[in-house]
Amino acid sequence: MALERYRAKRNFSTTPEPNPTAAGADDGHLFVVQKHDARRLHYDFRLELDGVLKSWAVTRGPSLVPGEKRLAVEVEDHPLEYGAFEGTIPKGEYGGGAVLLWDRGFWTPIGDPHAGLAKGHLEFELHGEKLQGRWMLVRMRPKPRDKHLNWLLIKSHDQYAREKDEADILEERPESVSTGRPIDEVAEDAPGWSKEGPIGAWAKKATRGAAFDPASLPGAKKAPTPSVVEPMLATLAETPPDGARWIHEVKLDGYRILARIADGRVRLITRGGLDWTGKFGPEIVEAFRALPVREAVIDGELVVETSGASNFSALQEALSEGRTDLLVYYAFDLPYLDGYDLTGTPLIRRKEALQAILGEDAGPLRFSGHFEESGEIVLRHACRLGLEGVISKDRDSPYRAGRGRSWLKCKCAARQEFVIGGFTVSTASAKSIGSLALGVYEQRALRYVGRVGTGFSAAVAQGLFQRLETIRSPTSPFADRLSADQARQIRYVRPELVAEVDFRAWTADGLLRHASFRGLREDKPAEEIVREEPRSEAQPKPGTHAMTLTHPDRLYWPDDGVTKEGLADYYAEVWSRMAPFVVERPLALLRCPDGINGQKFFQKHAWKGHGDAIMLARDPKEPGEPLIAIRDFDGLIDLVQSGALEIHPWGSTLADWERPETIVMDLDPGEGVAWESVIEAAREVRARLADRGLAAFVKTSGGKGLHVVSPLTPAADWPEVKAFTKSIADAMAADSPGRYVSTIAKAKRTGKILIDYLRNQRGMTAVAAYSTRARPGAAVSAPLEWDELGPGIGPAFFTVANTPARLASLRRDPWADFRAAAAPVGSGKRRRRKAA
Repeated sequence: MALERYRAKRNFSTTPEPNPTAAGADDGHLFVVQKHDARRLHYDFRLELDGVLKSWAVTRGPSLVPGEKRLAVEVEDHPLEYGAFEGTIPKGEYGGGAVLLWDRGFWTPIGDPHAGLAKGHLEFELHGEKLQGRWMLVRMRPKPRDKHLNWLLIKSHDQYAREKDEADILEERPESVSTGRPIDEVAEDAPGWSKEGPIGAWAKKATRGAAFDPASLPGAKKAPTPSVVEPMLATLAETPPDGARWIHEVKLDGYRILARIADGRVRLITRGGLDWTGKFGPEIVEAFRALPVREAVIDGELVVETSGASNFSALQEALSEGRTDLLVYYAFDLPYLDGYDLTGTPLIRRKEALQAILGEDAGPLRFSGHFEESGEIVLRHACRLGLEGVISKDRDSPYRAGRGRSWLKCKCAARQEFVIGGFTVSTASAKSIGSLALGVYEQRALRYVGRVGTGFSAAVAQGLFQRLETIRSPTSPFADRLSADQARQIRYVRPELVAEVDFRAWTADGLLRHASFRGLREDKPAEEIVREEPRSEAQPKPGTHAMTLTHPDRLYWPDDGVTKEGLADYYAEVWSRMAPFVVERPLALLRCPDGINGQKFFQKHAWKGHGDAIMLARDPKEPGEPLIAIRDFDGLIDLVQSGALEIHPWGSTLADWERPETIVMDLDPGEGVAWESVIEAAREVRARLADRGLAAFVKTSGGKGLHVVSPLTPAADWPEVKAFTKSIADAMAADSPGRYVSTIAKAKRTGKILIDYLRNQRGMTAVAAYSTRARPGAAVSAPLEWDELGPGIGPAFFTVANTPARLASLRRDPWADFRAAAAPVGSGKRRRRKAA
């Protein structure tokens, strides 16, 4: 019944829109916004409820300005399949025109959504790629001639809100979140067709996977399905490798399993060659059988997740209790598919094929994604999240059996498998173990490495006691004679079982410190267990080789004669001073590939074909495209190569996204303001910051004004820092209304200086110290000593041409003490200042 109006309005023999037979399940929280260029351009706002998409046509689109009301006309419910729709509806049909998937994500109702809709006041939070935070839909009182119910879509005050004079999200982000295209490109498609193929087929592939032709892959060879595939293994490393050659996957904490699909059967094989198909229950097997493949070998890890992370102890518990419904299989490689051996195909292409056949259905089979950012950053985030570590893989590596250097593993904590050579009985229970005596093999001899006496639940301790009693041995399995203390109360066993153990470190005499039991590893034979030590071989680092510029003579500043190579030379001169302000921070760029007289565009996300030394940084709060960052000089030169003529960093680092360690007060003079007045404003900002316990440094903006910059100890979050800087700007405007404003409205700025504090909020940026500006003159944003401020040095005085000579002549760096002067926000007492 819910979709009758939807179906009645459409001729599905003509329109490509989905034609559902019934509403979907009623437990999802999808939201989508579709940009719809029909008779007039509008935005269709849809919230999943009761198995359908409740829909409103928002005539002017959503606004991020709190309190700004946007008319939202209630229209018919749409099917859930519509949430993937992007394409063209033929003209003459209902809603004829281009439809672009402008935003998507999930929504969280605040209170009972049914009651909210009935009452006419629905509050909710959006978690999308473009729209975030708290919103509300408010129903208007109907008028006699109204054909539809009219609502108002309103943004609430929160950290995602924007001021009225800030950028409009509709203009800032016009593209599709599905294909990245603008709507005029969608309009050029034949009706029902997108660049992903037919709309219906794309939606099907996105949810359930699709067949894949392995013959299209480089290196694929015709071959029968192998009866056995020996798995490819990773070598332990101290630090992850870096560079574009490597991709990084989260290290999973479960059983390594190769799934063999052939002759209508599914077999699940451990890395040791054991057939454990019957051990894991019917759910996983049926999921593999449902894949769109005839024959395949899939490599992955079987896990149980707790709190969003795989947990080996939870896996063992689930298996012991028969809870096979909790099992999840993360697939990460595809050595064989439908008559073709893919072991010679590059890894990244094998993963593309694997992802295609798995699709995006969040069932028990899932694709193991990867990260292309710096390996060290991926490892750092993995460790902060309590994960085991990362596996770094050469993106072009073939699939080769055994352990090699194409796959490297880095762990957040020391953990490995050990052979159980004996046990002691618990002092609390005669039928439980107290500790395990552990060893590793060295040249076929079992060497004692210590005991583990924690990490056992009562049930596990009892179960281990029962198993170990059955393999008791009258003699020690260890090659060396144990000391009296080591051998005390040990009951020896045949070295058949393997334990996984966390530990703090190795002692100088080769024993474990602070070990904790994780579980038995029955998938690994005892004779393969050796001491794991990371090889100290140095990994290649980006920036260790000379960068080669293409078209080095391209003029970026034609009137000033500054070429691409000249810009690279400038940055080579200033890099040591600039590096602390741009390294390992999210960056926004002003790119001018053809110079300042050509096309200009801001870019904060990575682009196709970016340089190998450019880092990709995943914003933990903003899923989607990665942001841009650099870690060294080669990264900066890659930015030069790409035509990045302005570099604007966040005030926080990749190590701590949410707590800024720099604030910037941008002094932007309106028409008719003398330069001396800007200098006075900078000194007043400095004094007010000093009153609040903060040091202040100054630099030219390279444009019209000055930047007063303060280093922070990263303690306060973004909202607190924004409120702090706003209080300073508002106080200056209130104390001297004839000189300063704190709002961006241009009508209020003539003859006054804008105290722009809005750089100090999450996702906003300010031009970096020593960055060039994409303006005539090739000016740079130059750090100064406070006593250098004067009428002789204007905002664009320092340039690519004169800054290197300036720095060479200085006896000290003007900002040498910048980081040492960091202090927390609000550490000083606030004093009221008299109006000038």
